[in-house]
Amino acid sequence: MSGFDVAIVGATGLVGQEFIKVLTQRSFPMSSIRLLASDRSAGRKLRINNEELEVKETTTNSFDKVDVALFSAGAEISNYFSPIAARAGAVVIDNSTAFRMDPEVPLVVPEVNPDDIKEHKGIIANPNCSTIQMVVALYPLHKVNPIKRVIVDTYQAVSGTGSAALEELSEQTRLVQEGRSVVPHVYPHQIAFNLLPEIDVFLDNGYTKEEWKMVEETRKIMHANEMAISATCVRVPIFISHSEALHIEFSEPMSPDAARRILAEAPGVRVLDDPNISLYPQPWSVAGSDEVFVGRIRQDASQSYGLAMWVVADNLRKGAALNAVQIAETMVERGWI
Repeated sequence: MSGFDVAIVGATGLVGQEFIKVLTQRSFPMSSIRLLASDRSAGRKLRINNEELEVKETTTNSFDKVDVALFSAGAEISNYFSPIAARAGAVVIDNSTAFRMDPEVPLVVPEVNPDDIKEHKGIIANPNCSTIQMVVALYPLHKVNPIKRVIVDTYQAVSGTGSAALEELSEQTRLVQEGRSVVPHVYPHQIAFNLLPEIDVFLDNGYTKEEWKMVEETRKIMHANEMAISATCVRVPIFISHSEALHIEFSEPMSPDAARRILAEAPGVRVLDDPNISLYPQPWSVAGSDEVFVGRIRQDASQSYGLAMWVVADNLRKGAALNAVQIAETMVERGWI
């Protein structure tokens, strides 16, 4: 086969457009590409490889002769259309929350658990953006020295909420600088020049749904049901790239130098760590990159078996579109599709 027939559901959204970029930049073997979205976006034209393609409305007949269907249109759309696409013969890679914790659906980060892909029954789940970058940094260390406990605090960009949040941050920033009042729409409070320790809805246990995703998804991806994890997720006035402060407790002591060596050789990781010249990952410089960047690696002063580190990645690429395309690439490379 010279190429695969690919469909993108949610093609006009931020992640959908990133799917298009990643597929073309990485020369994924495509014989055709189908752009799908809601009826509101149908008729729009998007440029792919110097060709304009029209966006079609997603219907029950949209997946005929599709090999790979990349979904990023929300859980409701995924719940309805993903099984339809799978029954039509496509392998669905879904970026929503719809199937992540379904025991019948693999939840995959290719640098961590690629073999889980084989267990799919037509649908593969793409993890939460903040979970993806964390496990890419944790797993190489966990293989050498099993991790017992992780405390993570995230600083998440507004692009994780969608294009309306990008527009709201831009508009609020302008209004505040002009001394005018701000009325929030996307978030419960002003996001410009502010921090919001609330991502997704609050649960009965006091955590937000976003925080609890990180707990459950990390255990599933790393096959580490006993790992103790606590997360605090914060929305920050940044356009692109999520940042995370990690405090990790290992089974045995591990030096910062050992961790740097392990991470420097790990797939998908890039170490930027020299405090003498203020070298560490930053959201601004990481945006548009494919790797997960790690720095500020140091001994955790609160425990002898611990390390602390700083992890940054582009949430639209490795946190969403790139990871999904890498799942598809893994299937192609291993002859699973």
